[in-house]
Amino acid sequence: MLCMMEPFGLTSILLLFGTCLLFMAIQRKTSERRRMPPGPFPLPLIGNFLQLDTKNFPRSLEKLSQKYGPVFTIYLGSTPAVVLYGHDVVMEALVAQGDEFADRGASPILMKTTNGTGIGFSNGEIWKQLRHFAETTLEMLGMGQNIEKKIQKEAGFLVERLKSTNGRTFDPTSFLSQTTTNILCSIAFGKRFNYEDKNFLRLLHLLDENASLQSSTMTKLYNIFPTILDYLPGSHQKIFKNTEELQQFVSRQVDVHQKTLQPEHPGDFIDAFLIKIEQERQNSHSAFDLPSLVRSTLDLFTAGAQSTSLVLKYGLLVLMKYPKVHEKILQEIDSVIGPSQIPCMAHLGKMPYTDAVIHEIHRCLALVPLNLPHAVIKDTFFRQYFIPKGTTVFPALKSSLYDSREFPNPQQFDVGHFLDKKGALRKSEFFIPFSTGKRVCLGKKLTDIIIFILLTTILQHFTLKPLGGPDDLDTSPITGFLTVAPKSYQLSVAPR
Repeated sequence: MLCMMEPFGLTSILLLFGTCLLFMAIQRKTSERRRMPPGPFPLPLIGNFLQLDTKNFPRSLEKLSQKYGPVFTIYLGSTPAVVLYGHDVVMEALVAQGDEFADRGASPILMKTTNGTGIGFSNGEIWKQLRHFAETTLEMLGMGQNIEKKIQKEAGFLVERLKSTNGRTFDPTSFLSQTTTNILCSIAFGKRFNYEDKNFLRLLHLLDENASLQSSTMTKLYNIFPTILDYLPGSHQKIFKNTEELQQFVSRQVDVHQKTLQPEHPGDFIDAFLIKIEQERQNSHSAFDLPSLVRSTLDLFTAGAQSTSLVLKYGLLVLMKYPKVHEKILQEIDSVIGPSQIPCMAHLGKMPYTDAVIHEIHRCLALVPLNLPHAVIKDTFFRQYFIPKGTTVFPALKSSLYDSREFPNPQQFDVGHFLDKKGALRKSEFFIPFSTGKRVCLGKKLTDIIIFILLTTILQHFTLKPLGGPDDLDTSPITGFLTVAPKSYQLSVAPR
């Protein structure tokens, strides 16, 4: 009888012990949730899906901030995320407590396509190594005059392509993306492509298609219900397939570089990374390997080419929407650069109006309204709230860029937002389109150079003419889950 009871007794003890552990875990989670920032009550499995507009996720969060304040919690499916909405809380988190908010948050679509690797999406010591390497390598390759010359050369090709339109209307998307992508090719691969090159056109197609698919409904839903949608067809699956092909494209470039590498004379980003891999071969904690090289190179294209192309596309649209701004920027270009000089960064300091226009283009577009997601590296107390380690955080950059305390009538395009009474450029700590703190965009400096040189080169040679009148132009962007994009439009250019 005793022998028969022993297994039952042991099973009961183990069951009781397991139940206690489960109860303690639930209690802990409940306690953590009570101490987290307030927010709408989540439903099982779907979280706050019913309170979120998948067509305009940033707008949903703006509305929730009006009810719950500048720090609140939402549930994407069963996963909590903290939203920071307002300039003060964004700066407090990313700057004052920057070390604690320095990790990259787990956006499902980004984690699936990057596997948490590369400059943009790794964390911890690996991210620090890659970030430092990328910064020093871009400087070594000549972030100044050397890169300026590459951009000026590509700007010349763009001018010739625009001339070839002969007054016909066209969509500028492909012109701009080909130009910015070729600039990045020269930095990453050490060469530019002919605009008719089939491999180059395929690269452009994959990058552009992935960017446009970010605003599709299925992609937005994947960021909320990744486990379920992993097994269903949709635009998210196309993004995954395209990403694999992009990685193969870069891998082929790496193969070529491995065969031609001259360690004493690195000519581009891939060369420098391959040399670093060899130098770190005996370091078991090294961040440098071939998969990391491929992903980091793709990060350069995403941050440096695609985003820059979208800002330029929006900038041309805005200049046609506001003819007086268009005319005034032409006058400054004529006065400072003239018809024959090649635009360069040395001109920028003498062109406060053009500089202010570029700032206002960035501000109004707010390309990444919620920022790329951050995460806290440890259990963190922020203001009076508790944020558990690893929690995804959305520091809403648009809430700074559209803060009416700093920018009167923020919904309006107003160059005066960045000009003082004397007509000089007015700087603002609210101007953070590239984020701020530890994760400020690595490509910020490069993007600034590309936008200034390309925009002034276009306007130096051409007058922009919209299809229809200025009132027909719609400057409201298409909204994705994390990014926005200008709507498609047609224009023609007339030689000056």
